[in-house]
Amino acid sequence: MQTLKILTRAAFLSAFALAAMALLGRAPSPDSAAAKVAPASPLQIAREGYVFAGGKYSSANGPQMMSGQIYAEFQIPAARKRRYSILMIHGGNQTGTNFTGTPDGREGWAQFFLRQGYAVYVMDQAGRGRSAYQAGLYGQTAPPDLLSTQKRFTAIERYNLWPQAHLHTQWPGTGVAGDPVFDQFFASQVPGIADYEQQQQLSTDGIVALLDKIGPSILLTHSQSGPLGWLAADARPGLVKAVIAVEPNGPPFFNVDNVGAPEWFREASDMQRPWGITAVPLHYSPAASKPSDLEIARQDKPDGQDLSRCRLQKDPPRQLPNLQKMPILILTSESSYHAAYDHCTVKYMEQAGVRPKWVRLPDAGIHGNGHMMMLEKNSAEIAALMSKWLDGALPAPSK
Repeated sequence: MQTLKILTRAAFLSAFALAAMALLGRAPSPDSAAAKVAPASPLQIAREGYVFAGGKYSSANGPQMMSGQIYAEFQIPAARKRRYSILMIHGGNQTGTNFTGTPDGREGWAQFFLRQGYAVYVMDQAGRGRSAYQAGLYGQTAPPDLLSTQKRFTAIERYNLWPQAHLHTQWPGTGVAGDPVFDQFFASQVPGIADYEQQQQLSTDGIVALLDKIGPSILLTHSQSGPLGWLAADARPGLVKAVIAVEPNGPPFFNVDNVGAPEWFREASDMQRPWGITAVPLHYSPAASKPSDLEIARQDKPDGQDLSRCRLQKDPPRQLPNLQKMPILILTSESSYHAAYDHCTVKYMEQAGVRPKWVRLPDAGIHGNGHMMMLEKNSAEIAALMSKWLDGALPAPSK
């Protein structure tokens, strides 16, 4: 098959943004982020396309429709050096564009791993992006919120709602509405399925169907999609060869209410993850037939300053045998709201016999990141860390 040389989507978007700014009389200054984007060498792609997976036909007081399907686009590099594909799964109010570029025009994690020789699949969760939303079946949506986006993702140092927030330095721009980089990011935000259990079940079913089509893969999840990684790995432990969970949805069982300091460490009233790290059932040993089979208790005091108190299983804890079968990396940034509670997710998994590798980015010398680290100024440095971990965690191809 003839190899295609293509200009990366990030480089194209950067050129488009520069042209649009010029037409609008808003050409960037020489010091702006957009002006500093250097064109990368063209990627050499052997094959690219898209695939839908999962879904079923049904009706909701009307004509039959398909629901539950997920969309994934893929690129296979001409020089494929890696045995397994990487499936990238976005978080809440996001789509796969989180990985295919950055709002200031740089390459995304998809291009980074393509250049490392991986085949890359980037999906849209059920009911989001190019995975059609079926209002009659999916029910209420959860829309993106401008102020919440600034407070939690892009300008967290301005609001300082949790103890680590002031350390944020890596967002490329001011992080507020009116800044061109922020506006590009917020334009990408979309509504999603409001029902937590439904969104997990539908997207997990789609991911499992996709894995059955494409074969052994690495899952790279972020935030709200963290439970999808655990569920898919639990359902297909033979096909999921590794999981990289970037600040996975947590902490176990209850959310932490981050309305504002100093009440930030209080527990939210609703149990969003009744199965510990997911909203839908996982395979435990001994088997748990209902969430109440998981006996839980909260720590009397936190493990350290500026950390949330964890909820863990009482002894003897049930195990998660399928999640013990593949290497797992959990990444936590320095200034995200996850910095206060990702350790609880790690402790819960360790208690269940899983041995994730937990990396706090500041411990690796990577500072200033928030929750949306794949879009921040040093995103390539974080991708390099993940790539290095994969090199050590997975066996080299036999010659």
